[in-house]
Amino acid sequence: MKAISGMWLRARQYAVDMLADCRGIAATEFAVIVPIMLVLFFGTVEFSSGVAVDRKVTIIARTLSDLTSQAPLTTPASTSSTVNDSYLQNVFTASITILTPYNPAPAKATVSEIYVDSNQVAKIQWSKAATISSNSATQATLTASSRNAGDVVTGIVPAKLLVKQTYLIFSEVSYLYVPTIGYVMAKSGVNLSDVAYARSRQAVCVIYNGVPTDPCPTP
Repeated sequence: MKAISGMWLRARQYAVDMLADCRGIAATEFAVIVPIMLVLFFGTVEFSSGVAVDRKVTIIARTLSDLTSQAPLTTPASTSSTVNDSYLQNVFTASITILTPYNPAPAKATVSEIYVDSNQVAKIQWSKAATISSNSATQATLTASSRNAGDVVTGIVPAKLLVKQTYLIFSEVSYLYVPTIGYVMAKSGVNLSDVAYARSRQAVCVIYNGVPTDPCPTP
């Protein structure tokens, strides 16, 4: 009986000693907390970078429409301005500087001119797109636009800008932001985009490749 009692007392003492032993608790807590802390840290970094890129996308859209709208007059007495491939390439190239220090390659941009006729129907007059070939590229590369002359785009133009017999410069920018640490955000990336509108600063319209004709038609 004494032997059984002694064993029970020793077992009880072992249990008390084990509960009182705090060695290793800090390491256990650290192992539990670190993964959560890392996810929060990298998540904050990636989210902040995404917000910064999104802001730059907005700035690019505004810059493209603004620079195109400031194209020089066709002639000193003309009612139109004129742009060519060289001018537009320089306009699109501004995107590289704006996106610094982020990779500019995922950026895709389009500049179009829209005409709103006397029935408030908005149609594309001309459109040109551009991409940036790589992170080290110093110039944008002009490409064909997905928008074609004659396309009706009334639905995407804000109602207050549907002024009869007027022209608009319309820019569109998209950027696929892919996080470095994929498990804290969408692994396939988040598509950021924005648009901007501007009216020609120098003339009634902006001509590209002879479209529209000079003087600017306003039927």
